[in-house]
Amino acid sequence: MEMTTKIYSVGSLDDYLLQVGRVVMVDNQEIAIFRTSDGNVYAIENKSPHPKGGPLAEAIVAGHYIYDPLYDWKIDLITGLVQSPDTGQVVTYPVNVKNGEIHLTL
Repeated sequence: MEMTTKIYSVGSLDDYLLQVGRVVMVDNQEIAIFRTSDGNVYAIENKSPHPKGGPLAEAIVAGHYIYDPLYDWKIDLITGLVQSPDTGQVVTYPVNVKNGEIHLTL
C-alpha cells in the first residue's frame, strides 16, 4: 500500500505568537502548532498520549519542550517523546517555513 503525503499551508509566522500553542484543523486532524522563543515552529497532534488524553495546545512551552497542561508531562516537540519518568509519544508533523509561510506535511 502506497502512502501519500500532502503539504498544507497553515498561515504565516505572524499568525502564531511565540510560546503559545494554536490549534488548526488539517485534513480532519486537530493539530497543535507551537512557535518557540528561538523562532522554530513545531506541529504535533493535539492529543496527549496520557491514558486519559486531553488537548496539548494549551501546554506551557519551555525551549523545545511542552508541559502537558493536565498531567504536567514533559514532551519533546522535536521527537514527540514524553520525558522520563513518564512514557509515551505524541505524533509530530514535518514543518517547513518558506517566505514567512508555514507548511505542514501530512
